[in-house]
Amino acid sequence: MLIASSTPAQNLFVADYWDGNIWEFTPGGAQTLFASGLDTPYGITFNGKGDLFVSDLNSGVITEIMPGGVQSPFASGLSCPAGLAFDSAGNLFVAQWDQAKITKITPDGTQTTYASGLFAPNGLVFSSAGDLFVANQGGSDIIQITAGGVQSEFASGDEPNGVAFDNAGNLYESTFNGNVIEITTGGVQTVLAHYSNPLAKVAVDSAGNVFAADCIGGNIYKITPDGTQTLFASGLVGPEALAFQPVPEPSALGLLAVGASALLVRRRK
Repeated sequence: MLIASSTPAQNLFVADYWDGNIWEFTPGGAQTLFASGLDTPYGITFNGKGDLFVSDLNSGVITEIMPGGVQSPFASGLSCPAGLAFDSAGNLFVAQWDQAKITKITPDGTQTTYASGLFAPNGLVFSSAGDLFVANQGGSDIIQITAGGVQSEFASGDEPNGVAFDNAGNLYESTFNGNVIEITTGGVQTVLAHYSNPLAKVAVDSAGNVFAADCIGGNIYKITPDGTQTLFASGLVGPEALAFQPVPEPSALGLLAVGASALLVRRRK
């Protein structure tokens, strides 16, 4: 009997700001070019179907890229779109860095202001409860916005650029001061790693490994759950944003396992 893993390996996607490329890395570090010809890719995220969305900081355009690499414009007319995040209903949220606000874009492309009064918002991430967390870089804090739109300060200090959750609900932030900080579900803050250059965005894979982008040094760093730090990738021009391809739902994994088992049985006959 063939059994599907509960935490399948994920490929890491990296927006290289200065050369307009999106790179794809396997868990082992093998690098391939996924997309090119973008302007200044500054934020990336996946929707539930596995399409990659990219925000171009200078052009104000958000591009949708299918798994096969086909690109199409999704939204335009934005001002300095930085971090991106999807909610469970398929709405895209965009941090407009210089406008101090978060814009909501529905699947049909309708744009509305979701939150304002921020200060250089950058990275975005949704919690499992549906609250939006904002790396409010200019305010040196992380802002939590409930589904009802209520804003509150979740954590302060260190000019955060990126935010990401692990499966246990712990929040990780990457900061302009070169720190990777863990904030537990109980609110305890710990500096997991410090690097000499400012860090851009951060991402966490399904196994709990934390990845941080060094946009000046051209490096991607990996921090394992036991705290081991390694250089995952180097030689990039300006890695800014990171995103992991979605993990298949358990139901989908079950179907894959059943299908593979059926195929194995047929081959044995």
